[in-house]
This record gives sequence, C-alpha cells and structure tokens, in this order.
Amino acid sequence: MAFIEWSEALSVKVSEIDRQHKMLIKMINDLSDAMKQGKGKESLGRILNGLIAYTTTHFKNEEDYFQQYGYPEAASHKREHAAFVKKVSEFKTGFEKGKLSVTIETMNFLRDWLQKHIMGTDQKYSEFFNEKGLK
Repeated sequence: MAFIEWSEALSVKVSEIDRQHKMLIKMINDLSDAMKQGKGKESLGRILNGLIAYTTTHFKNEEDYFQQYGYPEAASHKREHAAFVKKVSEFKTGFEKGKLSVTIETMNFLRDWLQKHIMGTDQKYSEFFNEKGLK
C-alpha cells in the first residue's frame, strides 16, 4: 500500500501542476518504501536528493506562474515554499552528517505537509489560474 495516495481531492485543475504533484507523491512513496525495506544510507540519500531537487523545480514552476499571471497571494505562498525548503535542507544536512535518519516521523512530516499544502494553499490558486486560461 502506498504511503500517500493520489486522489482528485488533490487536483488543482492545472494539468502540469497536477502531474508534478503526482511525481512528488511517487517520490515520497519511493522514499517510504526504501526506508521500510531498510535500504542503506546511499540509496536513501539518492532518493532524498532527487526529491529535494524535484521539489525545488516544482516550486519554481509554480512561482513562475505566480509572476506570469500576477497571482495576488504569491508572497505568502512563496514563504510557505521557502519554509519547507529550509526544513528539508536542515534534515538533509543532518542526514548527510549521520545525525538524522529517515524515520516514520520524517515521512509523516513530508506526507502531511504536502497534502495540507496542496489541499489548502495550492487550492487557492486553482480557480485563479483556470480563469487566466491555465488548465
């Protein structure tokens, strides 16, 4: 069973962003599976680095749309992105130094943050982008 399941409740009605969200979910599921299977630090690190890189790309994509379409809540949304990147970067540093490991608490944080962000903050731009022709 997947750690996170995609559902239509997570859709922001913008196909490119939905596709990216599905990829983030897949990557978190891959990290969860690797943790449960007791994969080594190198394997977990590779998955974690990929997740961080893809998240950065996804956030930039959203923020480019904010700029392009003049999204009025861009500043607060970008602050949420920055706070998440800071938290995950701190985790990554601790992981690389051997001070932290991928735990169920880490996985719960990733899942909960992503679901709350998509279903809350991201849903706010759904109608705005759709009205601008972005679907």
